Amino acid sequence: MKAIAMMSPAGDLDLIDARQPAPGAGKVVVEVAAAGVNFMDIGVRRGMAWTDVPEPKVIGVEGAGRVTALGEDVASFAIGDRVAWVYAPGSYAGQVEVPESALVPVPDAIDDRTAAAIMMQGLTASHFATDFYAVQPGDVALVHAAAGGLGLLLTQLVKLRGGTVIGRVSSTAKADVARSAGADHVIVDAEGHFADQVLALTRGEGVNVVFDGSGPATFAGSLASLRRSGTFCWFGPVLGGPGPIEIMSLPKSIKLGYAVFSDHIPTPALLRERSAQLFRWIIEGKLRVEIGGVYPLADAARSHDDMESRRSTGKLLLIP
Repeated sequence: MKAIAMMSPAGDLDLIDARQPAPGAGKVVVEVAAAGVNFMDIGVRRGMAWTDVPEPKVIGVEGAGRVTALGEDVASFAIGDRVAWVYAPGSYAGQVEVPESALVPVPDAIDDRTAAAIMMQGLTASHFATDFYAVQPGDVALVHAAAGGLGLLLTQLVKLRGGTVIGRVSSTAKADVARSAGADHVIVDAEGHFADQVLALTRGEGVNVVFDGSGPATFAGSLASLRRSGTFCWFGPVLGGPGPIEIMSLPKSIKLGYAVFSDHIPTPALLRERSAQLFRWIIEGKLRVEIGGVYPLADAARSHDDMESRRSTGKLLLIP
């Protein structure tokens, strides 16, 4: 089968002929219909994760497809079932071996590309708006990268819970994309100079919560955008952290936390519960998935370049 592998620590990606997987106990083999592209994959290329895995290593963790083989003791799925997953290393491939516990069933009303596109970013957005900070009617949220795949879903979930969204985007070309997801206000800013506009939009009070995965350049502005006792949700390790923080220097009694993906869905039961809810919202028309780019598997490097350069909007997918 064909797969995309990182060939050296330099992070080069190549299309290779890889061995067909055989399912071990408690695992299944899935024929990949679509694989999601994530900043996590870029982090692997940059040497921020999977450093103990020797090259060449097949990257990618997310996707959707159909079960083709079952290992021993698999009870929840059968050959031919449509499934999706959020973390299965080696997903940039024609087939991938996935633990049964990491799979969720895909309803007939959800196509493969939508299923692959909603998993990581949808589960992240769900955790942010319900667990990390439970958005209440009337709350105001600042969503960075509001035209990206995560930002578009997070905007919609904040709106579903009765909140107001101030979306920040990096260019005027992305402003309408953010508005289409329901952003009440859109700030165009590529330099990190947005706090004054946020304060003006909130009559000087600031927002209840900031969702910031845009790296160190926006950290100070996000702090300044919060109201008293506001919540700062920091995520996205690929772009780097803000550096050491003196806790007694934090202003306005704010609450600052780092959202780790493994904490979003710590059990298989929660994974399936949250995924099923996302699928229901899509079927009911309450949640829209914006697929911003679809690439042949061989063009994985180009998809990464488009994501890193911020040229893309919405979710990016690879098709084996």
